[in-house]
Amino acid sequence: MAIIEVSHVTKEFQLGHLKTIKQTFMNGFDRLRGRQIEKAQPFKALDDVSFSVEPGEVLGIIGTNGAGKSTLLKLLARISKPTRGNITVNGAVAPLIEVGAGLVGDLTGRENIFLNGAILGLSQADIRKKFDEIVAFAELEQFIDTPIKRYSSGMAVRLGFAIATSVDADILIVDEVLAVGDLAFQRKCFDRMEELIKRQERTVLLVSHNIRQVERICTRTILLDHGGILADASPREVCDLFYARSDEKIKLNAEAISASALRHESTGEVELLEVILLNEDGVQVEEVIYLGSVTIAATFKINKELTLPIFGFGIHTTDFLYLATEICETEFDSKVLAPGIYRLEYNIMQFPLLPGVYSIRIGVDAGKLSNNVFYSEGVCHFQVISPFAGRTRGMHEGFFRLQGTWKLCDEERINTLTGQSRG
Repeated sequence: MAIIEVSHVTKEFQLGHLKTIKQTFMNGFDRLRGRQIEKAQPFKALDDVSFSVEPGEVLGIIGTNGAGKSTLLKLLARISKPTRGNITVNGAVAPLIEVGAGLVGDLTGRENIFLNGAILGLSQADIRKKFDEIVAFAELEQFIDTPIKRYSSGMAVRLGFAIATSVDADILIVDEVLAVGDLAFQRKCFDRMEELIKRQERTVLLVSHNIRQVERICTRTILLDHGGILADASPREVCDLFYARSDEKIKLNAEAISASALRHESTGEVELLEVILLNEDGVQVEEVIYLGSVTIAATFKINKELTLPIFGFGIHTTDFLYLATEICETEFDSKVLAPGIYRLEYNIMQFPLLPGVYSIRIGVDAGKLSNNVFYSEGVCHFQVISPFAGRTRGMHEGFFRLQGTWKLCDEERINTLTGQSRG
């Protein structure tokens, strides 16, 4: 028997629209005259969604912003009701939605534990039993009798997560809470979630933009798009589809992404005129073949004489994870570049990155102290393709494929090798 049944659920919201004083007056006048006033069409956050979840299943829910993920979780947690359709939940629910939002600033950490524990369904006796564990997990022993309003934002979300995950519920509903606190605490949260899933066999619904976490934790994944279910299958299959759709969107919006790169610094001594990719035939391309030859060609305008110039190329993901950096410090005999236009090329014989969309970053230093005169990220977007290396495999297992060889030894061979090493 399914622990969760969602049947033809639709959730609509009436969007607010600003009206001028004149529009408001005219609408009121039309009402007095008995005329029909045109109403704004409701927005469908969810549109005829149906699925079921079995006990012990870990369901990941992914999609772009506005796809309906958080709306769906709030319906399942009974925070709001569907406009149409039915939801059946057979078990106690612990919603980890907007962690820390229910904490009261004027109350101490201790008082908030008892208050929020009671709201989540714990008895006073259960809260007392779990109190020390909650405080220890949140790492707030010294501050537990301090009002929450004096906590940092990180301290508050740590306490909220510790309280929420202490509830012995049949179903956990999790919305982006694995990203709370600093990196060490995020690791702690992730371990806690894996313990709840694997050891306690809880039923979990997880919404996250961290697709790698979804692939690792979940047993099944749903992809939402514009309020509807686009795919419902294994995590690898659904995440592969999500990556493919994201790649296409990134390629279509490459210029806008480049314009909004996180970092762009320049002293004015160097201008970047163009960055292109060339295949082994010298033809400009936007797609790079995995393990194929590719050349990065950057055209610069030098406005002021540069002494001891150092150029660097780097590659990063579209979410700015740096993957590789190459710097030419001693490749060129010339130690001075006169003002003018130059083209710098860097050839990669076997491009090692697995399929996906990536970006190039470029930096230029000059002078004995290697002062940075130019740096920019996202200057050129490109896609790696391959007929034999899948997109999900690359993101699920890494960005590079190791070029090694395998050898399997039987027991006799092991004994021979062991004897040789000892001898």
